[in-house]
Amino acid sequence: MKSTQLIHTPFGEESTAAEVIKGIDLSGKHAVVTGASSGLGAETARALASAGASVTLAVRNTDAGELTAIDIRKATDNDGVHVRPLDLVDQASIAAFTSFWAGPLHILVNNAGVMALPALDRTPEGWELQFASNHLGHFALALGLHDALAAAGDARIVSLSSRGHHASPVEFDDINFNSRPYDPWLAYGQSKTANVLFAVGASSHWAADGITANAVHPGVIMSTNLSRHMDPEQAAQLRAAEAAGEDGSILGAPFRFKTTAQGAATSVLVATSPQLEGIGGRYFEDCNEAETLTPEAVGASSGGAAPFALDPDAAERLWALSLAAVGA
Repeated sequence: MKSTQLIHTPFGEESTAAEVIKGIDLSGKHAVVTGASSGLGAETARALASAGASVTLAVRNTDAGELTAIDIRKATDNDGVHVRPLDLVDQASIAAFTSFWAGPLHILVNNAGVMALPALDRTPEGWELQFASNHLGHFALALGLHDALAAAGDARIVSLSSRGHHASPVEFDDINFNSRPYDPWLAYGQSKTANVLFAVGASSHWAADGITANAVHPGVIMSTNLSRHMDPEQAAQLRAAEAAGEDGSILGAPFRFKTTAQGAATSVLVATSPQLEGIGGRYFEDCNEAETLTPEAVGASSGGAAPFALDPDAAERLWALSLAAVGA
């Protein structure tokens, strides 16, 4: 059962990935970071490599991934940075990646994602694309890597969520917008809630294997590719606010912009901090565990975890649905 004591660290919203990993030795450890050819994924991989980990960049565009790997090798003097192809909406690609993996895996960072697709798009199997990419693809990846994670003895999974999860629980009766109007932010929010519920479910199902999983909100970083599908007018307004040193607002709640180095900090902390040894099923932001909001505060707050995202019953229901969806 989750303790009511929130985890507090010496770090905060302005901390960088390099700061939170300082003094940590990952020599002999193996890590996988999805979506690591640019943005938060690249910064997370860079930090892990700087501490001596062997890091595999799991990316769709391997040419871009190779350029990032070269940059990380030079910056960290670590030759153990590798690139493997991975398309999270292609089950064959996921199976190829997991079949290739050999040996223990100590850190899995489920970083890749898409946000606010303007029009409804579904996979050939009928799954709404944001749910398929952000959740189901990462679920299948973690499932396929389970034995490697268990072999590590103390493996950690980092599941990138977002404050955007406030927008929607997982609507189990109509995940794929078959009968309700499609909304980009509701679809994104649902997928981000699924990312938190996955951390709850994985920690429950795999605790006996020494595997823990936690979800993180990295903050809003306009320089990453995640914002590429955002409404152009809204994106322009946010970039103007960022350039002016002002706060931004999405879904009615204000926030402070972060740099890529600051945005990667929470992922790196959750992946490596000794304070989180054996800790799973929680939601972190600004390098600390977030409070669980009251139902009334969801959507009105700039931070915190929606209670529906940490609901163990919903996590169990999602786990069963996901197993069926990926044919496990």
